[in-house]
Amino acid sequence: MKICTVRPELPFPHAAQAIQVKRGRTDHRTGKTTIVTIYAVTSLPPGRITHAQLAALIRGHWSIEALHHIRDVTYREDVSKVRTGTAPRIMASLRNLAIGLARLIGWTNIAAATDHYRSHPADGLQLLGLTT
Repeated sequence: MKICTVRPELPFPHAAQAIQVKRGRTDHRTGKTTIVTIYAVTSLPPGRITHAQLAALIRGHWSIEALHHIRDVTYREDVSKVRTGTAPRIMASLRNLAIGLARLIGWTNIAAATDHYRSHPADGLQLLGLTT
């Protein structure tokens, strides 16, 4: 991780520091490791946070991005026609609930879990304690 103080003319209001993070990512199917570089900015002034704390914040942000990626790819949330009132928030909550339940019972591939329960809806009802 590299951190530097930013100049005032940077086009990010209130940015105090810029961060470069290089991390390894291994494809478990092929065993190939690639190095990925990400960049971030923060309004935290130098000395207010340790490298470890900053790394934890970045990892926390990416866990949120991973959830959005699942909702976008598996549930096609971006093409949803639900756009009025509180319906979009309700649908996002239901998608998060489905993802959370799938993870809770041991699914690591949310798309596979979705396909399974779409094809076997009685299994999903049984998990919820409901029977047909």
